[in-house]
Amino acid sequence: MQYLIDLLSQPWAWYIAGPIIGCLVPLMLFIDNKPFGISKSFEHFCAMTQPKHITVSYFQYNWKKHDWAIIFVLGITLGGFIAGQWLTAPDAIQLSNAADSMFKQWGISRGMEMYPKELFSVSIVNLIILFVGGVLTGFGTRYASGCTSGHAITGLATLQIKSLYSVIGIFGGALLAAHLITPLLFEINK
Repeated sequence: MQYLIDLLSQPWAWYIAGPIIGCLVPLMLFIDNKPFGISKSFEHFCAMTQPKHITVSYFQYNWKKHDWAIIFVLGITLGGFIAGQWLTAPDAIQLSNAADSMFKQWGISRGMEMYPKELFSVSIVNLIILFVGGVLTGFGTRYASGCTSGHAITGLATLQIKSLYSVIGIFGGALLAAHLITPLLFEINK
């Protein structure tokens, strides 16, 4: 059992993880004849948990047809909890010298944590950043008719041009945020 835990707590090589993810596309299309994506799964979860006295017309559909998506969301949540509790590597993440100096320039101390304490500590600024980021992500997901996993995995695999545009926009926005917005957020958070 310890061997399995040790194996799972190491990053998998791209040539192992990539084909596993790639096999999900035909599997999901076969199961529900729907594209694979987490935003649709969360949409079904929201429709399921909508209180009876509050009715949002967007969520008025038979979510029971998509019960596999609810299990998918619960599986992701459980998998994330298991990975965080028992499958994390005990050593600090190895970063390049350039990345370490960038973090020092931003005022981030690196220790054994998987994430910087300065960014994930509870503060008013961090809560505002997380809220605004969540709203923008939700808006972008609805505007693009899907999330990164839906467009980048299923959409590109099924040769959809709108997914190509979405992936270019998603990764272009991520590069913009990483190089221009993130340093400003760390300046505000000092």
